[in-house]
Parts: sequence; structure tokens; C-alpha cells
Amino acid sequence: MVSMAAAAAAVGVLLPFPFYYALWTHPQRWVDLCGRGADPCRRMAQVSHAIKALQLLALASVASFSWPPPLYCPVLLAVGQYLNFKVYQLLGESGTYYGVRFGKMIPWVTEFPFGYIKDPQYVGSMLSLVALLCWVPLQYVLLWCLGYVFMMWIEHKEDPATRAKVIS
Repeated sequence: MVSMAAAAAAVGVLLPFPFYYALWTHPQRWVDLCGRGADPCRRMAQVSHAIKALQLLALASVASFSWPPPLYCPVLLAVGQYLNFKVYQLLGESGTYYGVRFGKMIPWVTEFPFGYIKDPQYVGSMLSLVALLCWVPLQYVLLWCLGYVFMMWIEHKEDPATRAKVIS
């Protein structure tokens, strides 16, 4: 039987994926909801950061910390966060937070890690999550990673016809 705490942690881990799915598949609704003059990428980043905090709290609620962690933990965490940092550095907020879906012109990037690693931000995030296996039960890490795999699948079905109107 699953405890309420375990169920709450699982829901917390899955929190952002319906949000990301809705924004990817219906970007014009988000642009309209944000209103004229608001940057939908900035708003998405703000909401995403709040949801990410809830996700991390959900993981912390089921974690059992011990020190020192196995060597693979800091190595995977460093590599994963490097990839995330590099993606954000190259794409900026608008490129990272669905700017292309919200009608922004985002330049195509081929610099590492792009062109070398498919979906480097998701790969970096999953490496970071695998690093937490020394503290977090597998089922929560796996659930979170499955959320990323789902979004990778959704985002690869890019349909230019569903993009939002170009924003000013």
C-alpha cells in the first residue's frame, strides 16, 4: 500500500509536466494569459522555478541523506549541471523557456553541447537526478526522468502551425 507521503511526493515530482505540455501544445493561450506587454518566456521561467522548488521539496521529503556520497554522485551532478548551465548560457531565457513556441525568433545553436548531445538540457537534468540516487529512492528519480522523456517526445513533434503569433 502506498502511503499518503509517498503519493504526495510522486505528485510533486510530476507537477511541472502538465504545465510544460499545455504550454508546448497551446502556446497562444499562454501568450494571451500573460497579457500584452508581458514576456511569456519570463512568466514561464517564474512559474517553472516555483514548480521546481516544489519538486525538490517532494524529493527531499523522501530522501535519506548520508555523507559522504559515493564518488559518482558529485561527478554526475557536476556534469548534469554543466550541461544545464551551458544550454541556458547559449539559449538564454527565451530559448530555454519555449520562446520559439511563443513566436520569438531564436537563433539556431550548434555550439557544444548542441550537435553533440540530443536534448542536452534534459540529459543534464536526468544525469543530475541519477546523481541523487545515493539519497533518493529509485522510483522518484525514475518518475521524474520519465517526465523528461515524455517532454522530449512531445517537443520533437514540432508543428509550426501551432506556434503563437509573433510577440513584440
